[in-house]
Amino acid sequence: MMVLYPIASSIELRVPLFSSLIWQRYLDFLSSTVHFSTLVQLAASLFISLIYAEISDNLGHGVLLNFIVGKYHRPKEEHRIFLFTDMKDSTSIAEKLGTKKYFFFLRDYYNSLEDAIIKYGGDVYQYIGDEIVITWEYATGIKKNNCLHTFFEMKSALEAKSDFFLNTYGFAPQFKGGMHFGEVTTGEIGALKKEIVFTGDILNTTARIQGACKKYNTDFLVSYTMNKGFQMDNRFKFSEIGEVALRGKEETLTLVKVELT
Repeated sequence: MMVLYPIASSIELRVPLFSSLIWQRYLDFLSSTVHFSTLVQLAASLFISLIYAEISDNLGHGVLLNFIVGKYHRPKEEHRIFLFTDMKDSTSIAEKLGTKKYFFFLRDYYNSLEDAIIKYGGDVYQYIGDEIVITWEYATGIKKNNCLHTFFEMKSALEAKSDFFLNTYGFAPQFKGGMHFGEVTTGEIGALKKEIVFTGDILNTTARIQGACKKYNTDFLVSYTMNKGFQMDNRFKFSEIGEVALRGKEETLTLVKVELT
């Protein structure tokens, strides 16, 4: 506004930019109520935008909007995809780095993964230590295999920054993941601090699938029912493991190993 006003005045009056008439008009504008009211409006808009952005960053991508529109004021049932990821060897890394340096290590680790999550329509539900729980509405996650692409793009993002992690911390983080989908009840909960939470056996099952990765020597396992919803894509290789008894679950579940070709 400060730069363009004298240029606009010069064009409007058809006189040279540095003439006394332009600069007198410029000074009159700066001392006018129009100028001050414009500054107040701009400052108010900027303040509201910054507050919204900061709260949105703390609550999570898209969560604040759901609070504002009241999407989950009343609990509702949804079909959702969940991806549980867990960093490998995190305990030994934490012991060697110490609490403060490990905190910065985790922060850089999370920051490296967030672009891939946002790119494919995912939301971070929870950070639990070194674990990340990512979720999609079913239609969003299954479309063009968004949920699959998220996992492998997260892997690529970490590989691209491996030199940074090795030079800064002496460790290059890696992770494994488990994916499943099903029905959950979604709603707001809490009095002192409100959160949008998902409840249902699907979360427990997905965590158990992720926990089975080590046993089957793979970084990524999905349930067979999840696998049936994926679109054919030659970039992915699917290997059925068979029925597996998951820890803490009475019923067996057929699991599928997913790799890049």
